[in-house]
Amino acid sequence: MAPGNLTKVTEFILMGITELPELQVPLFFVFLVIYGLTVVGNGTIILTSVDSRLQTPMYFFLQHLAIANLDNSTTIAPKVLLNFLAKKKTISYYFCAAQLGGFLVFMVAEAFILAAMAYDRYVAICNPLLYMVVVSRQICLLLISLIYLYSLTIAVTISSCVFSMSYCSSNIINHFYCDNIPLLALSCSGTYIPETAVFTFSGAKLFFSIIFVLISYFNIVLAILRIQSSEGRQKAFSTCASHMMAVTVFYGTLLFMYLQPRTNHSLDTDKMASVFYTLVIPMLNPLIYSLRNKDVKNALKTFLSNPCQSLKLIHVHKGKK
Repeated sequence: MAPGNLTKVTEFILMGITELPELQVPLFFVFLVIYGLTVVGNGTIILTSVDSRLQTPMYFFLQHLAIANLDNSTTIAPKVLLNFLAKKKTISYYFCAAQLGGFLVFMVAEAFILAAMAYDRYVAICNPLLYMVVVSRQICLLLISLIYLYSLTIAVTISSCVFSMSYCSSNIINHFYCDNIPLLALSCSGTYIPETAVFTFSGAKLFFSIIFVLISYFNIVLAILRIQSSEGRQKAFSTCASHMMAVTVFYGTLLFMYLQPRTNHSLDTDKMASVFYTLVIPMLNPLIYSLRNKDVKNALKTFLSNPCQSLKLIHVHKGKK
């Protein structure tokens, strides 16, 4: 294409999950329910986190996992729902960049919050006497601050790489949100450096977080096997069962995407996997934790019995922070 014929892209068109007209309205209601459950579930965990029974490192990280899940889903879901009903499924260039950046911040944060929760469970089971010293309030705050700082750095770096390229021919994104892989496929400039940066940072995030989780759980399993009584083993296992389920679902989906052979890799496959980790997992995590956790259930009952008092406690709790 001659340079004179190039027109700079100012907006993109999102193809969405499916182009079949007859599925748009049914899918709108399906994803509306999913997003509604996500807001209610994660919002409940955030609101009940001021309960005195939930003032431990495990619930501190669970609260931030709920924040990451809720924000990640909110970055994607409203635009997806709007596009199910809209005739013109466009997104502006700058909103697209903001959506990608927001998604990356909370996606990376979720991966490392899960890793921090694995470390928390490792200390609780392997070094219970030192638990409140090793995982103190100050260490938790430092750890979560570093996670958000690292997530923001990764998001800014990858977004800058992706949007430093030229988009001047096709503006149709084969996805339901602005993700880096379909955006790289649209570029009319050289993509080697941006692609290398994207896959290096994404691969490093996945590798280091999952290695941290595996090492923690390897030591947890060894510690549980050394417990003499079956009741003790069952109690130790129950303290990390919910987290194991959440980790398996989250990392299983990401590994499915990254370990696909390049010959079988397709954007349609990515799209289906993306539905799971951007919209379904944020809905599932509150269910996984609350259904298996008596403290969360009791805190929810307390909140529902006197929501005004609970909201006052949230305000006081934030003021102390």
